[in-house]
Amino acid sequence: MKKFLLHPITVTIVTVVFIAALPYMLPKKPIPKWSDEELRSKALSLNMLPTPKSYEELLKVVNNPQNPLSREKIALGKRLYFDTRLSRDKSISCASCHILEQGGDDNRPTAIGYRGRANPHHLNSPTVLNAALAKYQFWDGRAKDVEEQAAGPVQAPFEMNMTPKEVEERLNSDSSLRAEFKKVFGKDRVEFSDVQKAIGAYERTLLTRGAYDEFLDGNNSAISESAKRGMTLFISKGCKGCHTGMSVGGQLIQKFPVRFYWQDYLGVLFNPKVSIKDNPYPFKNLGEFYGRNNEQYFRVPILRNITKTAPYFHNGAVKDIKEAVRIMSKYQLGDEFNKEQIADVVEFLKTLEGKIVKY
Repeated sequence: MKKFLLHPITVTIVTVVFIAALPYMLPKKPIPKWSDEELRSKALSLNMLPTPKSYEELLKVVNNPQNPLSREKIALGKRLYFDTRLSRDKSISCASCHILEQGGDDNRPTAIGYRGRANPHHLNSPTVLNAALAKYQFWDGRAKDVEEQAAGPVQAPFEMNMTPKEVEERLNSDSSLRAEFKKVFGKDRVEFSDVQKAIGAYERTLLTRGAYDEFLDGNNSAISESAKRGMTLFISKGCKGCHTGMSVGGQLIQKFPVRFYWQDYLGVLFNPKVSIKDNPYPFKNLGEFYGRNNEQYFRVPILRNITKTAPYFHNGAVKDIKEAVRIMSKYQLGDEFNKEQIADVVEFLKTLEGKIVKY
């Protein structure tokens, strides 16, 4: 009797289909039903902390030993943040792309800088609000803090298009500003490194508080029942694993996406002009940016005020917050949320909206 041998292609197809179907075959963990106290306790135990209310509490959280905060330095940084002289044609300031009243970004798919130039990688401007709480800056996480980050946009040719020397020459021509710098830094001339420190000091005060913080502080009625269900999903399904800390993000560099599905590969089979390698994201690969070391590792976005900072993802390819939540649940968690779950998570994300605390 002849042995029956399966064709290698058949074996491959069966294996791929089985692996793809496995997540749908496994039983899902039940969603916990926590009381308000249990939900709050769980969140706080996972480092989901409320924003400080006072200047003294702020210093304990964001003060930089290499750039100690002072009220004078913060005031100088605020002046520079809105100063268009930091751009070559004096038309752009930090506030042009990081609009404080609109979530701390510019609400564009990609940043527009000097003479209307767009970011060559079609990168979306991250929010400056709560950025000082993050351990990494920029989409690839190449800067360690807001002071280091402040130097990037000023020098980028498609943003403000200046050099450190040109900034120093321009600011030193202003005697009143030079006197202000001397009061803060004790130097007779403005130095570019001190410009970074001053802007960084101001940005360290741009923290926000909202309903989420009120709930964490003990006010059970601060957020809706839908938002509480969304917060429960956020914690129990694993979103908090990456979007963690007081900033609800910005603490890690993570792979995106971490999962692919047979439908993704099936689409490639029927469209040979497109490959997973060419378009590795679950949305249009605008700008062909692949994160740190071109390996699709990105800084985890800060979720505070996320509902005010559309469009989403590094290239601004997704406009709808509900679609962004669906994509993340499917491609990062491997557990695609249904419409009701997405609605609850969005209600929770709305509680992360907040106003800048007047420290």
